[in-house]
Amino acid sequence: MPMHSKKGAARGLVLCLSISLLLADGAMGAGMYEEQHNQRSAGAMAVDVIAVRPLGFVATVLGTGLFVVSLPFSALGGNVDEAAENLVVGPARFTFVRPLGDFDTYRRQGRSGARM
Repeated sequence: MPMHSKKGAARGLVLCLSISLLLADGAMGAGMYEEQHNQRSAGAMAVDVIAVRPLGFVATVLGTGLFVVSLPFSALGGNVDEAAENLVVGPARFTFVRPLGDFDTYRRQGRSGARM
């Protein structure tokens, strides 16, 4: 019987330590999330350089072509500025002005209509 109680005490100790580590890890994770939320990660920057910026450049070139094709119709409709903003300026700003690896700021500002 004494052997059984030592195993139970050891299991209880392991369980308590495990729970303590999980709780501590969660608290540290919350602090790290706040820090990472304010800083752009190397992974986000790498994805931005390798994939997103080249696609943004292609979107800018295609948007410029579409703008030129749609210019007579936009002029007749009186929305040349809006067409230029959506087809050329927006993609160009996303590609060339946005900070490297920063996707959240652009999304927030894009939804509110603010400019970078």
